Amino acid sequence: MAIFVKQDDERTKLQQRLTAELQEKARKNGEFDSSPDGVHDSAYLDGTKPTTSLAFIWIIIAIVGVAVLVWLVVASS
Repeated sequence: MAIFVKQDDERTKLQQRLTAELQEKARKNGEFDSSPDGVHDSAYLDGTKPTTSLAFIWIIIAIVGVAVLVWLVVASS
């Protein structure tokens, strides 16, 4: 069992001031990131394409290939 303590969602004036100061300092240092995922430039995605339905077939081919390789090693011993 747990005891629930009432918590206010409001910040104290000191917390608000410290948050504002830290955000301002981060902006000045260039550390403040406004994008939620931290990615500034998505150029690395240029020229890529989404995975097609053939990916499942390639996975099956890879699994069969590994199984054949294991079978060959075991059979030759």
